Order: sequence, then structure tokens, then C-alpha cells
Amino acid sequence: MPRRLRPVELDFTAVAPVRLAFEARLQAPPPAVYRSIAVEVGSLPAWFTPVASAVPFDDGARRTIRLRGGVRFEETILAAEPDLRYAYRVDLTNAPAVSALAEEWALAPEGAGTRLRWTMAADGPAPFRAGLRLASPGLGLSFRRAAAALDRRLTPARRPSPGSVREWPRTG
Repeated sequence: MPRRLRPVELDFTAVAPVRLAFEARLQAPPPAVYRSIAVEVGSLPAWFTPVASAVPFDDGARRTIRLRGGVRFEETILAAEPDLRYAYRVDLTNAPAVSALAEEWALAPEGAGTRLRWTMAADGPAPFRAGLRLASPGLGLSFRRAAAALDRRLTPARRPSPGSVREWPRTG
């Protein structure tokens, strides 16, 4: 049964009792990365494999996320700043123990690509906070894999440099 979480605002991502932040550099430019994260919400499962489905509603002001394993989130978008930031809070969830949860995806141009930072901010009882901190390496790995998958999706395959692939003579 879903539980209502404490409503938090955007500043929660900077002041929450538990803040986990992970960064990756993508070759894709910020507009393409932002579009995948914030506009093409339904594409999330294609590159962030823990996500089973992502469905926007209320003209994109809210969304429902379902993780593999059955955890569900109903979220409200807190910030949607094209090519810069996308943030949301969880309003309802069936996940135990958590009392407040918000996430922020921050984008910054880096050369021709994007520096992507994902911050998860949470609160709950002490055992939940400790468990979330212990889960940080796994969440970081999940983020790095997702960022790499997103970049592969957004960055066209490059042809090999001349001379890097041996061409065999064709016979018959």
C-alpha cells in the first residue's frame, strides 16, 4: 500500500540528512542528455536498467516510476530547466522506512559533452539512513552504468580510423 512521504522542496537536495551524489562525463551534449532525462521520460528503462517503467502525467508535472522488484514512486517535478537541471520529489511510495526523498540531475557542458551529476537526498529513521549510506557503492555503480548506456544511446557510433581495421582482400 502506498505511503505519503513528507513533501520537500528543491533545497532538500542540499540539506537532507543523507545525500548521495555521483558524477559521470558523457560525450553527448547537454540538450540530448536533458531530453532523455526530462522530456522522453518513457525512455528511462532503456538506459537505467533498475527502472521497469516511467510514465509522465499532468502534462509532465508528475510521473510514476516502477522499479524492477516492485517498488513504485509517484513523483512531483520540482525543477525542469532545459539543459541544466531536472529534479523531483517522491510523494507516494510502497518502499519501507523512507520519510522524504528527492533527486536532482544537474548537467553542465564539458567540452562538446556533458558532466552529469545525480544527487539522491533522503530522510528516514536512523537504520534507513545507515542502510542508504551503505548502499552508496551499489547506487554509484548503477548510476555509472546508466550514464554509459545513455551515452551509447545518444552518441553515434564512430567509424574506425583509417588503418585501424585490417581489410582482407575479397575472394571469389
